[in-house]
Amino acid sequence: MALRYRADDLQETVATLFGHAGLAPARAAVLAEVFLEADLMGFSTHGLNRVPHNLQWLVDGPSRVEGEPQVLADRGALFNWDADFLPGPWVVRQALDEALERVAEHGVVTATLRRSQHIACLAAYLPRVVEAGYAVLMTCSTPAEHTVSTFGGIDPLFSANPIAFAAPGEDCPLLFDVSMSITAGGYVARAQREGKTMAEPCLKDGTGAVTDDPAALDAGGSIMPIGGASHGYKGAALSLLTEVLSMALGGYGRADAAAANDGEANAVFLQVIDPGAFTAPENFRRQLAALQALCEQSAVPAGAPPARFPGRRAWTLRQRQRAEGVALYPSIMDDLAPWAERWGVALPAPL
Repeated sequence: MALRYRADDLQETVATLFGHAGLAPARAAVLAEVFLEADLMGFSTHGLNRVPHNLQWLVDGPSRVEGEPQVLADRGALFNWDADFLPGPWVVRQALDEALERVAEHGVVTATLRRSQHIACLAAYLPRVVEAGYAVLMTCSTPAEHTVSTFGGIDPLFSANPIAFAAPGEDCPLLFDVSMSITAGGYVARAQREGKTMAEPCLKDGTGAVTDDPAALDAGGSIMPIGGASHGYKGAALSLLTEVLSMALGGYGRADAAAANDGEANAVFLQVIDPGAFTAPENFRRQLAALQALCEQSAVPAGAPPARFPGRRAWTLRQRQRAEGVALYPSIMDDLAPWAERWGVALPAPL
């Protein structure tokens, strides 16, 4: 059973570590909040699991400790920033806050970011927006990463390219964060680290054979797009969509030679939508409540759990873990321990 920790203790400890890595307190606090938010909702590969990577980038230099994004375009209802390798969670939060300030005037605000250091879990950014009463659509891609094949192909071409969306509902939001590949690279790396196979054959080896062996990714293999060997044309099309929104609209990506050296830096697309600009907010929530009821009241086989409404489980888990403690994946504290020892920071005690 995973050990549980007080959410505030985790956030304070992680913010302290980022402060030792050179970030100003306000920026360190944002990173800690975003990473913790992912674990609160159960996204264990892209939450606090990512903290050691980000600390290393700050210490070694791939991430900028100081500075502001460069404004490349700004037309009020849209803007494009070059983050120049600022920490991803901080710069994305800056962009979302900017969009939130503008959305009451414009109804819809769209932004793209280039060269944002890895932004971790998209879902972690969504609660802040829905709690303000707005809907949000996000996607990101990694110009230097090639792990996901196109339908019918063997070569790894795309990154995992998640799409995330949230909209305010009555008792819980509609909320999801879904990669355009069957699985994400974080799960492949975790399985390989632990000597396990994947839960299903979701990879191709270097010859194109479908496999569940995570080592295939290190030997010229690839992750298959959503839909797999039979219907992967759907996931491949969505992968292209996400790369157009995040890279092509931002004017920077796979067509640029420099992008090949960008490591895990992301290209980002985000859009904040005010439902009240289209209809009365209560009309919007009423329609969403009807969709939720259709899902949750759907008939299921005898003995099966209720049909899921995207967001219900994550939102419920978020509330419970804030109250009862956060259950961390076992390897997370082990990976944080060397950093805490390096700077003499006490790790929080489990409950």
